[in-house]
Amino acid sequence: QIQCNFIVVIHPGSMTLRIGRATDTLPVSIPHVIARRHKQQGQLTFKDSWLLREGLNKPESPEQRQNGLKMVDQAIWSKKMSNGARRIPVSPDQVRSYNRQMRPAILDHSSGTKWTNTTHHPAYLIGEEALYVNPLDCYNVHWPIRRGQLNLHSGPGGSLTAVLADLEVIWSHAIQKYLEIPLKDLKYYRCILLIPDIYNKQHVKEVVNMILMKMGFSGIVVHQESVCATFGSGLGSACVVDVGDQKTSVCCVEDGVSHRNTRLCLAYGGSDVSRCFYWLMQRAGFPYRDCQLAKRTDCLLLQHLKETFCHLDQDLSGLQDHEFQVRHPDSPALLYQLRLGDEKLQAPMALFYPAMFGIVGQKMTSLQQRSQGDSEDPHDEHYLLATQSKQEQSAKATADRKSMSKPGGFEGDLRGQSSGIAENLYPPEVELGTSHSDCIIGGNDSEEQLTAHMSRKTAVSQFEGKALGLDKAILHSIDCCASDDTKKKMYSSILVVGGGLMFHKAQEFLQHRILNKMPPSFRRVVENVEVITRPKDMDPRLIAWKGGAVLACLDTTQELWIYQREWQRFGVRMLRERAAFVW
Repeated sequence: QIQCNFIVVIHPGSMTLRIGRATDTLPVSIPHVIARRHKQQGQLTFKDSWLLREGLNKPESPEQRQNGLKMVDQAIWSKKMSNGARRIPVSPDQVRSYNRQMRPAILDHSSGTKWTNTTHHPAYLIGEEALYVNPLDCYNVHWPIRRGQLNLHSGPGGSLTAVLADLEVIWSHAIQKYLEIPLKDLKYYRCILLIPDIYNKQHVKEVVNMILMKMGFSGIVVHQESVCATFGSGLGSACVVDVGDQKTSVCCVEDGVSHRNTRLCLAYGGSDVSRCFYWLMQRAGFPYRDCQLAKRTDCLLLQHLKETFCHLDQDLSGLQDHEFQVRHPDSPALLYQLRLGDEKLQAPMALFYPAMFGIVGQKMTSLQQRSQGDSEDPHDEHYLLATQSKQEQSAKATADRKSMSKPGGFEGDLRGQSSGIAENLYPPEVELGTSHSDCIIGGNDSEEQLTAHMSRKTAVSQFEGKALGLDKAILHSIDCCASDDTKKKMYSSILVVGGGLMFHKAQEFLQHRILNKMPPSFRRVVENVEVITRPKDMDPRLIAWKGGAVLACLDTTQELWIYQREWQRFGVRMLRERAAFVW
């Protein structure tokens, strides 16, 4: 029996790293950020942005924002309050003049917060310390993960090597400081790594290599966040909706298997809501005029204001007076009065009407991509497709159509022999959609199959350019399930995890929208649409990590471990062999 206190569970998010021993009740949560000291004097300072992103300042952005806001206002007006009355809309003009004349009160001449002390010139700073590095200090600030993927870019620190080095330093620092494990002892420990459902194979391979070969863990199990979320909440099956700071992912999980063609990743999350709330408050004459989205301290403040004020409760209407404090290093503590109307409800509704984010010309929706192939793993699905005869292909296509109605047929079930070769012989791509033509392309490029393949490609790229609202994404994901039985299961178990939808009354709001939009045929047969936002009364941000800890202690996990010496010898082929999902 493996000792769970010698297993470290790592759940790396875009905003927060959660890490702890599998036996810990709660993980340590730290901002997933590093500040690195400049190597030379006079070097230009580079900072990864947080609330700012590409595509916000396009000529079409303001109009798109306004259109999104119109749709939100229409939705707010059309849904009655619980007493049957309509909400009385509040225009920002009513509060603007009041907010504009507000001047802050000085609470204290010192704010009580300080910039991180760097007099001993540390080479790097992690987490909170990195967030509070004085912008005038000679440090570059990097977030190694953005929108759930490795943050590769052409700027300083944006190469794959640099990002992996950042991850290694942040994780090693957290293990030493918070888990109090000396790095030289990691050879006695194993690691469970949570990865996104739509993952980049090359990146997962590099991170696994870093954990085993550089950090020196003795073994690793890699598993998907959504499946871990079902373990953490104790649900057998669920449509898992993970709303993070930077991205929102949706997919349907059944008995420990995430169905590949139900996976969607939306390129927006909590930080977009914070920025949208700031825009709405500015329209209402936000009294803290020095606020800047490029400053980390202001980003922290805006995130706090969103978490404090925003809600999804149709019954809270009319004007309300609020106050908030601004406590920045090297400045006095200030108290502001602020009057707000509908802004607090409009901002979180942008998750359902993402046009309101004003993001133009960016890829907003991703589906599971085909892998590009890996020279170290020659016997992958491309090889299998290329070596099949036409009879095998047509027989396989028929078998796949049948297995589509028997869910769980494709992926090594956690309870079954997950490392068996059998399921690895079948390319997983049949799950990508209902069009089987592109499974057959490998060996026989007849005209019509190619056109079917191409038309699917254009459909996918058109689909990916659009930003789907959260409710539409959930309906789309459930609709991609193989059988009506599975769809029914998913409607009655929609699990919301992550920190991006923790608004008052979010559960009722989402439930109402799904009920209103689901296909009528299902409305008759699904007894109850259930949205679960706090399973077992747990913090939704920790559920996936908790599931990783559950996985660590299961008997069936024993055959999933990939050990350092095996990785050295076989490399990425071990992931195809051992992963509890189709690699």
